[in-house]
Amino acid sequence: MAILLTTIVKGQTSEGYDQVSTFLHEAVRKSPGFILHCSYSSEDGWVVLEVWNSKAESDKFFSENVAPNLPRGIVPKRSYQELHSVVTPNI
Repeated sequence: MAILLTTIVKGQTSEGYDQVSTFLHEAVRKSPGFILHCSYSSEDGWVVLEVWNSKAESDKFFSENVAPNLPRGIVPKRSYQELHSVVTPNI
């Protein structure tokens, strides 16, 4: 079942996000189970929304690619929601 991953990064800025995303966007596009990534600024920092085929695939990508590249002291708050449906364009 597909999941929605919501990640809240307190204190993150658009500049900080852009710096990390430069190399992570290419890696996530190639990751098994990845469907969608989007982000936006919030009052507290930065919010990232991702849709994955499974929590396990999302966790694997995070532990192998994101966690090792986080600046010291940055601890994202991650939460998951099982999705009832996901509709994508036919490409």
